[in-house]
Amino acid sequence: MANGYPAGQNGGTKSAWRSEVTFVLNGQRVSSKDVQPQQTALSFLRERMGLTGTKLGCGEGGCGACTISVAKPDANGELKPYQAVNACLAPICSLDGCSVLTVEGIGCSRAPHPVQERISAMHGSQCGFCTPGIVMSLFSTLAKNPKPTLMQIESSFDGNLCRCTGYRPILDAAKTFAVDPENCPDVPTGYEKGSCQSAEKEGNALVCSSTKTVLEAMKAVTNGTAPPVPELSEKMKTLLKDLNTKPALRVEGDRVMWLAPSSLEALLEAKSEHPQAKVVAGNTEVGIETKFKNQEYPVILCPSRVPELLDVSFDETGTLHVGGAVTLSTLEHTLDKALSKNCSNQTSRLTAMVEMLRWFASTQIRNVAVLSGNLVTASPISDMNPVLMTLDATAVLVSKGGATREISVKEFFLKYRTVNMKPEEVVLKIKIPPTKSQFEVVKSYKQARRRDDDISIVNSCLRVELEPSKDAWTIKECHASFGGMAPTTSRAKNLETALTGATWNETVLQTAYDALSKDFTLPESVPGGMAAYRQTLASSFFFKFFISTNVEVAEKANKLGNLPALPKIDERELSGASTFLSQDRPLTSGSHRFHVPSGGLQVTSVASKHEVDHEPMPAEPGAEKRAPVGQPLRHVAALVQCTGEAQYTDDIPSARDTLHAAFVLSERAHAKILSIDTSEAEKLESVSGFFCAKDLPETRNECGPVKHDEQLFRRDTVTSVGQPVGMIVATSIEEAQKAARLVKVTYEDLEPPIITIEDAIKHNSYLGNTLDITCGDDVDAVLKRDGLVVVEGEFKMGGQEHFYLETCCAVATPGERDEITIFTSTQNPTETQKYAAIACGVPQSKVVCRMKRMGGGFGGKETRTVFISSAVAFAAHSLGRPVRINVERDVDMLTTGTRHPFIGKYRAAADKDGKLQALDINFYCNAGFSQDLSEAVLGRALFHADSCYKFPNVRVVGKMCKTNTVSNTAYRGFGGPQGLILGEAVLEHLAAKLNVSSNELRTKNMYNYEGDVTHFFQKLEHCPLQRMWKDLYESSDFQKRELAAQDFNKANRWRKRGIAMFPTKFGISFTAKFMNQGAALVHIYTDGTVLVSHGGTEMGQGLHTKILQVAARALGIPVADVHIRETATDAVANTSPTAASASSDLYGMAVLNACEQLNKRLEPYMKAANGVFKKAVNSAFFDRCDLTAHGHYKTPGIGYNWFESDCSKRGKPFNYFTYGAACSEVEIDVLTGDMRILRADVLMDLGNSLNPAIDVGQIEGAFTQGVGWSTIEETVWGCDEFPWLKPGNCFTRGPGTYKIPAFNDVPIDMRISLLRDSENPMAIHSSRAVGEPPFFLGATAFFAARQAIAAARADAGLQGHFTVDSPLTAERIRMACGDEVASKFLQNCSRPRPSGFW
Repeated sequence: MANGYPAGQNGGTKSAWRSEVTFVLNGQRVSSKDVQPQQTALSFLRERMGLTGTKLGCGEGGCGACTISVAKPDANGELKPYQAVNACLAPICSLDGCSVLTVEGIGCSRAPHPVQERISAMHGSQCGFCTPGIVMSLFSTLAKNPKPTLMQIESSFDGNLCRCTGYRPILDAAKTFAVDPENCPDVPTGYEKGSCQSAEKEGNALVCSSTKTVLEAMKAVTNGTAPPVPELSEKMKTLLKDLNTKPALRVEGDRVMWLAPSSLEALLEAKSEHPQAKVVAGNTEVGIETKFKNQEYPVILCPSRVPELLDVSFDETGTLHVGGAVTLSTLEHTLDKALSKNCSNQTSRLTAMVEMLRWFASTQIRNVAVLSGNLVTASPISDMNPVLMTLDATAVLVSKGGATREISVKEFFLKYRTVNMKPEEVVLKIKIPPTKSQFEVVKSYKQARRRDDDISIVNSCLRVELEPSKDAWTIKECHASFGGMAPTTSRAKNLETALTGATWNETVLQTAYDALSKDFTLPESVPGGMAAYRQTLASSFFFKFFISTNVEVAEKANKLGNLPALPKIDERELSGASTFLSQDRPLTSGSHRFHVPSGGLQVTSVASKHEVDHEPMPAEPGAEKRAPVGQPLRHVAALVQCTGEAQYTDDIPSARDTLHAAFVLSERAHAKILSIDTSEAEKLESVSGFFCAKDLPETRNECGPVKHDEQLFRRDTVTSVGQPVGMIVATSIEEAQKAARLVKVTYEDLEPPIITIEDAIKHNSYLGNTLDITCGDDVDAVLKRDGLVVVEGEFKMGGQEHFYLETCCAVATPGERDEITIFTSTQNPTETQKYAAIACGVPQSKVVCRMKRMGGGFGGKETRTVFISSAVAFAAHSLGRPVRINVERDVDMLTTGTRHPFIGKYRAAADKDGKLQALDINFYCNAGFSQDLSEAVLGRALFHADSCYKFPNVRVVGKMCKTNTVSNTAYRGFGGPQGLILGEAVLEHLAAKLNVSSNELRTKNMYNYEGDVTHFFQKLEHCPLQRMWKDLYESSDFQKRELAAQDFNKANRWRKRGIAMFPTKFGISFTAKFMNQGAALVHIYTDGTVLVSHGGTEMGQGLHTKILQVAARALGIPVADVHIRETATDAVANTSPTAASASSDLYGMAVLNACEQLNKRLEPYMKAANGVFKKAVNSAFFDRCDLTAHGHYKTPGIGYNWFESDCSKRGKPFNYFTYGAACSEVEIDVLTGDMRILRADVLMDLGNSLNPAIDVGQIEGAFTQGVGWSTIEETVWGCDEFPWLKPGNCFTRGPGTYKIPAFNDVPIDMRISLLRDSENPMAIHSSRAVGEPPFFLGATAFFAARQAIAAARADAGLQGHFTVDSPLTAERIRMACGDEVASKFLQNCSRPRPSGFW
């Protein structure tokens, strides 16, 4: 060893190693001698190469936004097919010798790749931040398999997330590349191709589309042509081939050395010299450790070029040998190939492996991760380790000069994350022996929070070998291994002992349950929680295995004949054999239909004869023609988003002297700050400054959107984990984060923190005002009336993380004379401007906020971005240099707040005929440490507590709970969904008490078309709820499907279906009157083109596209001649946030107002130019006519005063309502709690839509978010409910722990319809708002699952009303089903229902 480095490959010197990283990037050679081995490919691509199309979404390989395509050389130096890889985890050194493609490398907006073109054309990109990663995943799939089937296409996105679209349009676009469109589900009745007309015809043209018709149409155009893969030049091919023959790679960095030997001898030599070196193949585990756990590994060994470690094959005995560097995807391909050859003696074992591999992480992870790495990391929830253990696999370990050791996996795990390996050893291979007997059965099981790309809650592999005797079957061998039940993957030794030698019959079940209870006894404080559920799963898995084994062995025995019978399984019990993971999911499809009407156009006060807004356009030739308004145009930026050219805040190139910021965050939930020691951090030469509360006077340190109850930097105390204590500014983000970790804050804990709503109620800890609404008679008196059916209960609703794909980020640049320009990802440019000015002590007029687009917002960027941008602006102003920050996903989720958790305590009454009589609700919301927007959120919950039903006597009261958690904030729906879901829960409870169907109760009490008044005294006009209910009831075939679900439930004990349907009513407007205004600035240039600026921000909702349509129609020019550049406070000042679903209403009218001013000015010139716009504009210009207009609009007739004692005199909070209805059918696995949405029908009243294609996309995305909120997404904070966490600490801080719906969670059949003939006179061109109203309809999946649970409970002998909380996760579904196994473990819990954070 020379100078600390291993000797050459063949015993030579250090010089035998190659030190330059070389690869081909988008067809061009890239070579570098100065890379840092710890640097990721993502960082290198973005910072070094300026390729910003590849995005940073999470930094842990969990969202797919960073997906690139990598082709690696084979043993001969020839490139293998391109594969999808997570650039955020891939070390830059791992790309050595590879060909790499980014989204920019396959096409651009002028010459897009077919993948890019189709996703953009088919509305598959909304905010666009996730889109490049999705494009590259699909491209990689097609590069590897140019002729995929529909099923293969559907499974290719398991490593990608999208928060906007709901996935259906992406899937439809992807399926156009499939070779078997004929296998797509048929077009539903009413959506047929024959009824489709062109939207351009208007006049109530019916436009229908479905997956089937799209695929057929695309096949006719493309004739199934495979999409192109960029071809490398011969020069680049030769380069990569030569690299494969050159010496192995050694890269010496400042902190890390990367060694990639090309022979086993050199690998062992290096490991001998560096026994503590980490062996890294895919970096999928070590990458997480270094990034989030701050682990440092000075030496990294990469084995991916060692031939002996790359072999995967079967020997003559049937033993499978898997080399130590064989990727999981290679292993999966090998197993699939073997199974296709029908190796019957191996089928059971290989199938168990394949079924677990299919759900192991994601495609991107499987393409680089290796089986031996999964074994050695020894995760207690590893998916493959239980399989290896149960199959008697062995690990072959080698070292320099040492004897080869072969260790059983059963003896491999010593304790948590510790294995039976010597430091100098590496895994040569893993051996899996063949099946011993034709009567051996092997099954693997897994249950997670979500099917796609999720770690297990519990997993297992079970194996028995049965032996027939004269009249019975004996268990010759039993092997059982579990993950998620102990600190290591563990054998169920009591189970194995109890069953080995036993007779295989019905008594085996109870024996197994008793043994498993001894094997795995979990206390409620067990890390990860869910103790009862995890124990229930272990027994449930065995029950599934018992049924499967009977079926499988019986089938073989029947073929052979003359063998004893196996235990007879009742037909209803057979449904327990499979899981949703072991079954092929049916192909998904989507359909939508809408009418494109004529007319309904409006004018503003400028063109109105009566000087009022929303007056119908005067009847004149062409007035009825709406186009381009109403046309289903694609998102104006969709194509540049698909090609990676769309620029987001963090894509803005840094100026030469730019600094980077990182927060120092509080680590205590409630404590006094004793000292802040920055000495170690300031020793770093890279650090330019540290800022904290002492650098600002208190008046400039205060912030908060309504009440100034927050601090930019905490001064004396911290009241939540994650509050900014200070901020480090340094020359790079890595140095800033390093320095921030060196800052030492000393605390003194104060009284125990208040974390939950129950804590706050107990300690009387509240914020602000108590809100209330009453109407009718005294509710207490009504509830005591004779003859009424009264119910009382409590319903809990968890929070929801926004999980926008682009985290909060900002760039602040100082200018002359105290000027500051801020680029930031925000829904609220004016608030950004205001608080930056306050922090810097300068006038607002000297601060400009600019915002081109956001990668999603959903309310999370309405107020909670402001402390970030203000801190960065303050640092930039103080230092006189640009400062930027891109908040890491885990920090974003810790600091920016969620949807408010709620608890609703209710009483309600109906008469015996089912007419509602009274509603009494006490709402409690978890506001967090400050008020933020909680009062308005709470108020909206009170407004929507009636759902869609007339309660004559109402009292609703709401309180904001002050807790020592993050300050919660706006989220799509803004409190409305919490009120609505409680209203529906009340109805369900009353229906159960009345012994009638909930739909019967809904029908009897739904608001009428005219005349009804809500509990907050707003009259409903033209309310279409009853019409929509009838239409959807019929179009969804509800009655027929409900009966079919009942028949299914009778026939299946362990699979249950439920179907639920309800309407929604959502009020449109900000409830703060002053916010209901919008402004716009319109410039006409002399070439006849138009630039529009308005106060709204684009976050994927298509606002700019709709505004372009409004402006183009108003001016009579093509949409292509109108442009929106960005949102900026120096163009349009004093803007309201883009929120409340009101932006199209506000800014559409403001733009229309400005255009009408311009039309008035241009009128004489247009006449003179015979209507030729460009000619008229030029004439006006030379006549010195002003070609710029400022438009303004304020919503008329609204305003609500909470503090007026007489509720009937408080005013009108909403301009109008958007209505909808939905029906969802689900199927649950009773034994695991897993759920699948079979079909969802959504009907929305959007008036005369401004753009029905964008609106359909909003409906699908909102519905999917609603499904997530009510059934999947769970925020977890340390509290009494989760004793395994430190109080006040957030557990769910990234995609690894927090799960949003993925591609696999979309309804199998999704149908969207827009109501026709329902003009809305109160909004721009008779449209209705769309962003938030459909969200709640996703909760139909919650209530459908509840129906399925009720069917399971009925089989268990449980009748009547029961309570389940939201989100209705797999855990809550399973534990509510009431069977003996679940009940046994639930009885041992101190809580009657599974834990939750409320």
